[in-house]
Amino acid sequence: MGAATTKTIQIVVNGQVREVPEARSLSETLAFLDVDPSRVAIELDRVIVNRAAWNQVRVDAGAALEIVQFVGGG
Repeated sequence: MGAATTKTIQIVVNGQVREVPEARSLSETLAFLDVDPSRVAIELDRVIVNRAAWNQVRVDAGAALEIVQFVGGG
């Protein structure tokens, strides 16, 4: 038998088309994109997603994510 393949979908992340595994939660998608969830706010299809919902919200093909990273300084 051949190796199992993961189907991918295209989404837009901060204006750039990206391929990610399909049927993933927002949290799983952030992990795939190597984004530190403790330092970001997320907008999915122009709606800010509450951090408590990230495990339940699914990212579908064609979704538009805006990831805003918090930067400290002083």
